[in-house]
Amino acid sequence: MINEKMEKAFLDQINKELYSEYLYLSMKAYFANLNLQGFVNWMDVQVQEEHAHAMGMFDYVIERGGRVILEAIEKPEVDWQSPLEVFKAILKHEEYVTSRINALMDVAEETKDRAAIAFLNWYIKEQVEEEANVGGVLAQLELIGDDKNGLFALDKELATRTFVQPVIG
Repeated sequence: MINEKMEKAFLDQINKELYSEYLYLSMKAYFANLNLQGFVNWMDVQVQEEHAHAMGMFDYVIERGGRVILEAIEKPEVDWQSPLEVFKAILKHEEYVTSRINALMDVAEETKDRAAIAFLNWYIKEQVEEEANVGGVLAQLELIGDDKNGLFALDKELATRTFVQPVIG
């Protein structure tokens, strides 16, 4: 049975993961409006990953005998100045998510919930990968600057990204 404090922390994080999905869906719409289909694809993969992350925690709480109670999801931002600004926002958001996962791990350690600790290790590793992936695209956008040809080349590259259903836990 999951500890009440641990359950509450997971429920809060499920909401944050669903917000991440919602935010990335908003960013996908932004790129669709710019007709940057590779960026749309990249964001679509992010949307699917965030959904999988939320559902991993959702299923975990239920498996541990907890009760999932969903709360309202905050409205995401909808306007950015450029693709570069979007990726700066993504990196900032992923760093925030990393801090949230670390706080969740703190609760697991505080409550001595070894099952939660083992489960959360996957999320900690995933966040390292998330920040590195976003950082790579951000670095390319910074190098490209205002070069439209560079932007279109990157768009073509981002179109090749595919979603792989993660095995969480």
